[in-house]
Amino acid sequence: MNCLSLPRLVSLGFKISILVALLAFLARVAAAQQPVTADTTIRLTLGEAVRLAARQNAAVESARYRVQAAQARVTQRRADLLPDVTGVAAERRTTLNSAAAFPIELPVPGIDPRGSILGPLDVFDARARVTQSLFDPAARGRIQSARTSVAAAGADVGQTADVAATSAASAYLSVLRADAVYRARLQDSTLATELLQIARDQLSAGTGVALDVTRARAQLTSARSQLIAARNERDRTRIDLARSLSLPLVNLVLVDSLSTLPLNVATTEREALDVAYRGRNDLQAITLQAEAARQQASAIRKEALPKVGLQADYGLSQRNGRSYLPTYDLGLMLSLPIFDGFRREGRVEEQTQIARELDNRARDLRTQVEADVRIAVLNLASSTEAVAAARERLSLAEQEVAQSRERFQAGVAGNADVITASLTLNSARTQLVDALTAYQASRVALARAEGVISTLD
Repeated sequence: MNCLSLPRLVSLGFKISILVALLAFLARVAAAQQPVTADTTIRLTLGEAVRLAARQNAAVESARYRVQAAQARVTQRRADLLPDVTGVAAERRTTLNSAAAFPIELPVPGIDPRGSILGPLDVFDARARVTQSLFDPAARGRIQSARTSVAAAGADVGQTADVAATSAASAYLSVLRADAVYRARLQDSTLATELLQIARDQLSAGTGVALDVTRARAQLTSARSQLIAARNERDRTRIDLARSLSLPLVNLVLVDSLSTLPLNVATTEREALDVAYRGRNDLQAITLQAEAARQQASAIRKEALPKVGLQADYGLSQRNGRSYLPTYDLGLMLSLPIFDGFRREGRVEEQTQIARELDNRARDLRTQVEADVRIAVLNLASSTEAVAAARERLSLAEQEVAQSRERFQAGVAGNADVITASLTLNSARTQLVDALTAYQASRVALARAEGVISTLD
């Protein structure tokens, strides 16, 4: 019996693991490349919907393109400090005035000392030219400003993603509310159907009156009308959610519900403000924009400083029919601006005023951030109490329906009390749905005010 040695077993196991990993990778790629159609089913939690919108919303994609454009401007600014190399080749025919070409009068046979035409001369010249900046503080300042602009554009991407995520969260909650209202109206319709059957049974037994049947039928008709409207709202909100997620009209299955989302989130105003000052992308973006404007003004001021550069020129030239001879030109250049008609001062003033305007907006935004956080904390606290009150009211409404139904079934009273109680129950169910929706909306608003909407669960 042949036995494999330990090294061969290890090698075989390694190859098998590589094959399994490759097959798993290909399966994931194939799944990712499957088109999303109207028949596709996507299951989403609230957090997944928020992060999906923050990642693939069209406005977020546009903001990313602006970051790439800002990075391209850094490359443009950096070119001022890099070598500039050009190649030149020329073939020319020229004539010369001998008196101008030779300013010193020399007795040359065949040339009139008063001047004569020389040529035409056919000349070919090919050379490379290089210029290199050695000292340019203004260029370095422009690069720094451009890099800060890239950071500001990156923060703007985060701000745009937060807006998209907030919109998706609101759309998600609208779907949850529509689902809860539909279920509540379905319960109302079921109750109305049961009450109609009781009224008909009592009328058939001779213990009831036709008026009870008419009331029950009217109540059932009203419940069905509300159920139709709730069903339409449930379907419509799913379309809005798909649109906010930049998805086609797919079959969206929401994993969460108003009753399963977190309640009683503990936070203090001070903690929320500390998180907001660190996490708000819009505040970071406007602060970085102001800093970029100040850096640009500083770079413009440095244009008044001298610049030092190196210029080199090397190539081959010849008159046709003769040998090529190498020539070069090497020089160190110093340039110092003296007067530009106050153009530089005007540009500095422009950037200074832009920075001041952005600083003013940043101060106002900081005040707005504080207001957003405080309002969100207040709404979260009050909506918590509203949920508790709505649940208590629903419990009492259910007791009222049960008690009035027992009296109606016993023939002690007509169904007017039951119908009145069912209307109260209808309102209590809607009130609880609205209270739960308001609480979750407050939770989303607090996360948005803190700048952490993308981490929402």
